[in-house]
Amino acid sequence: MCVFKKSILITLLLLVSSCFLINENGIDFKIKNNSDLPITNIKFYTTEKLVILKIDKIESNDSISEFLSMKNNKSDGEYILEFTRADGVIETKRCGYYTNGSALDKWVKFNVEKDTTFIKFSETGY
Repeated sequence: MCVFKKSILITLLLLVSSCFLINENGIDFKIKNNSDLPITNIKFYTTEKLVILKIDKIESNDSISEFLSMKNNKSDGEYILEFTRADGVIETKRCGYYTNGSALDKWVKFNVEKDTTFIKFSETGY
């Protein structure tokens, strides 16, 4: 009987601890400014606009990495990156895809160049 109780206790502990190992729904992102001038007013979000991550400025040849939580997302959509170039031009980059509120990729990287922005996604996360 004692062995049986121990095995139940161990099973319950494993079940509870596994709940903490589940990754939060969302996507890691990195923005690298390869242009000669800073970019400002950076925003990264999904089309549902439930969480909008805001970054004031990324200097030339600098980068920033963050995590966009999507724990409350419910529908299908895409990711949006907005930023303002030094000359005042506002750029909006719509990219990627998520479904049923869940990210399909583990990460996305944006490389902001002088006249364009390159976007690369990881392999699918499922």
